Amino acid sequence: MAGSLEAIWIKRAHRGVMDFVTRADLVAGRGMVGNADQGRRRQITIIARESWDDLMQQLDSSISPTARRANLLVCGIALVETRDRVMRIGACLLRIGGETRPCERMDEALPGLRAAMRANWGGGVFAQVVEGGELSVGDEVSWE
Repeated sequence: MAGSLEAIWIKRAHRGVMDFVTRADLVAGRGMVGNADQGRRRQITIIARESWDDLMQQLDSSISPTARRANLLVCGIALVETRDRVMRIGACLLRIGGETRPCERMDEALPGLRAAMRANWGGGVFAQVVEGGELSVGDEVSWE
């Protein structure tokens, strides 16, 4: 089953703002061009729209998914228990490194969000870029 890429955000500096863009370039082994997390283990972070919407319903809120501070928002594809799987987004391949654990910044965005995200991979996943290229909002997302 395929999903789609709903949003792309670039974080220019640690603890900095998340800039929405409609396209971005990924570089194998590095991450997203212009993003603060170049070449680290968590080169790209990904959250699922469905998971975010469930969290907002649980907490009776409607804050933007930018509060999660992830790079990519996907929909129509589950991220739970996907460690070591390879995800294709457009022409790019990403290897899922594991679950992204929520930090204290989540409670700064919305009290209780950090605890709610701990269940069922609610914080999303982090990945390394295996095959780079251009991503665009609307690209198809699937598992290899």
